[in-house]
Amino acid sequence: MQPLLGWWVLTAVLFCLGADRPETGRHTTVLVLGDSISAAYGIQREQGWVQLLGDRLANIDPGYRVVNASISGDTTGGGLARLPAALETHDPALVIIELGGNDGLRGYPVTSIRKNLEQLVELAAADGREVLLVGMQIPPNYGHRYTRAFQALFEEVADEGGVAVVPSFLEEVGVQPGLMQDDGIHPNARAQPMLLDTLWPFVETLLFP
Repeated sequence: MQPLLGWWVLTAVLFCLGADRPETGRHTTVLVLGDSISAAYGIQREQGWVQLLGDRLANIDPGYRVVNASISGDTTGGGLARLPAALETHDPALVIIELGGNDGLRGYPVTSIRKNLEQLVELAAADGREVLLVGMQIPPNYGHRYTRAFQALFEEVADEGGVAVVPSFLEEVGVQPGLMQDDGIHPNARAQPMLLDTLWPFVETLLFP
């Protein structure tokens, strides 16, 4: 009977030690659903802010993984069509939605953009996921009324959906010389660390509360 008793004691000790040991190897996935701003348009992909985010998170914990589901030229409607499959495939803990800029540049009705963003937030937030909505801007030549309504809708959608929002993602890099590509729309490689720094306080709060 003693060998059997010894086995039970050893099992109990190992169980207690395992219960106190933090879990390791568990992947925490961040899904970025965006357009050319997140797809590293005009620069090397590894220079983009999404890759830099993945590098920073990996330095904190190798278990973190960033999936870049961004497509240049994409709209809120395109993102809405792609999001369900991306959520099912990757099951992210955090979804960063960076869409709407192309809608605005094409002059889509603000009401339509709002509806799509609301659905994107609702889908992304299901099952307890964290969501970060990234606010975009458009040039002032679209008219004061449209431009103002467009810029305001990101915070309005975030407030209604109860999710975090970056009010203006490109504002800081857009006003500093030498940080935009020749088209005046896309940030260059030098601007990418600044974009990450703009998002990081929100990401840090959502992932490490």
